[in-house]
Amino acid sequence: MPPAIATGTPPFFKPEFEEAYQYILRHYPVPEREVAVFLPCSVHKPYSTSPSHRLFDRVIASALPEERVHRVVFGTCGVVPRELELMYPYASYRYMLGRSPDPAVHESFLRIETVRLEGYLRKTERTYRHRVAYCLGEFRKAMRAASARTGIPVTLVPSDETITACRDPAARFPDGSLSRKEYLEEFAAVLRGL
Repeated sequence: MPPAIATGTPPFFKPEFEEAYQYILRHYPVPEREVAVFLPCSVHKPYSTSPSHRLFDRVIASALPEERVHRVVFGTCGVVPRELELMYPYASYRYMLGRSPDPAVHESFLRIETVRLEGYLRKTERTYRHRVAYCLGEFRKAMRAASARTGIPVTLVPSDETITACRDPAARFPDGSLSRKEYLEEFAAVLRGL
């Protein structure tokens, strides 16, 4: 039986995630690309084999040539260029923030992830020409805050207007899933417009 998804210490509190993040921030030569596409982490590892990332990759491939794009995963894992997805500890945790009922965990995530995104945006300020973050919820809040703190623009997709139009307040996750047709179409349109 697989381990529970939202039990135990969240990965963003664990020292090995901070150590891996510091390695990326201080030592990893991020490849220069025209467009950075920030994608949320997934429960399935490695990220690139998850159903959601395979879907996102199809959208990206339909909109932009591969040599223009650098994929960066962010969320409870911190911030990791996807080509490092097999590096410890990124392929060895199982956690879903949305399943945690503890408001203190959510507040801590937002604080920690905002700082990590801020550091990565500063490190890569001259690495990318455009930045697009495909995200919802707290991941989106963290990216918006990091962009505001650094003054480095990041296009958030789906738009606030599309999220509002699709929102279902009675659902467990009112903003729905990033696999939603309307969100994917807007994602593709934004990428094609770059």
